[in-house]
Amino acid sequence: MKKVGLALGSGSARGWAHIGVLEALDDHHIPINFIAGSSIGAFVGALYSAGKINSLKEFALQMDWKMILSYFDVVFPRTGFLDGKKVHKLFSMHTDVQSFDDLTIPVKMIATNLNTGERVILDSGNIIEAIRASISIPGVFSPVFRGQDILIDGGTVDPVPVGVARGMGADIVIAVDLNSGLVGKNRRKKPVQIPPGKSHKITLLTENEFIQRMTKHYENASKSVKTKIGHWLSNEKDIPNIMEVMGTSLNIMQEKITRINLAIDPPDVLIQPELADLSLFDFTQAERSIHEGYDKTIAKMDSIRQLLAL
Repeated sequence: MKKVGLALGSGSARGWAHIGVLEALDDHHIPINFIAGSSIGAFVGALYSAGKINSLKEFALQMDWKMILSYFDVVFPRTGFLDGKKVHKLFSMHTDVQSFDDLTIPVKMIATNLNTGERVILDSGNIIEAIRASISIPGVFSPVFRGQDILIDGGTVDPVPVGVARGMGADIVIAVDLNSGLVGKNRRKKPVQIPPGKSHKITLLTENEFIQRMTKHYENASKSVKTKIGHWLSNEKDIPNIMEVMGTSLNIMQEKITRINLAIDPPDVLIQPELADLSLFDFTQAERSIHEGYDKTIAKMDSIRQLLAL
């Protein structure tokens, strides 16, 4: 049989769509021989290879803002607002796998060398450190230092690593692009769905816990410093806060790079979940994201089967 490679793209909270994609492929008995993942695609791909995608799905569907914040180590923004050390906890709660050698499906992860601007392919050693590097969104998460190299989010150079999947030996590459429609009218925010029994006021208060966690690190700081931190992260009069500015800027860059890369090295099958309105940390939208990934994959199933039959 022909060997199938998956290129799981970057996209922060939109990455839960990868769970739906993988679920659809499993339901239709499509074999996966190789996985190349960038950023959130590296995280989801590693857990799928470890046989723990169902555990991740259950976890994602239970996420709320308090749970999201519990996995962030807030630091003063020298190289990033969030340290990301709890990636170990987030990954290890699903599996005991620690090394690339322990994975059942070969996985390669994409990071970017901040010193050279070059793509870095991670495929050996400690898998959690590799994930930590691949998801290090510039300005949001502090980078990973490896020797003389400074590693950041792989989505800055290769948001959908089609070429890496093909280079692993894949005859057929199925790519998942989470960056489609991020620029322009398609990314207008859809109405937030408030769960029954909860008010919008409670939701806003929970989101503001991020600001509280930031200011807690500066209990002895002057009032003006605390006020400035609050302004960085608050929303006033529809003016985007600093996290939204960084997230949107990254989205614009990734969509442009994705278009160019896919034109140069197109996959055999391209899956593009429509999740452009989700922001950087909209991880609470897991159910919608998973369904969208599943449905978009089912729509491509005939094409996938035809390629496997050739």
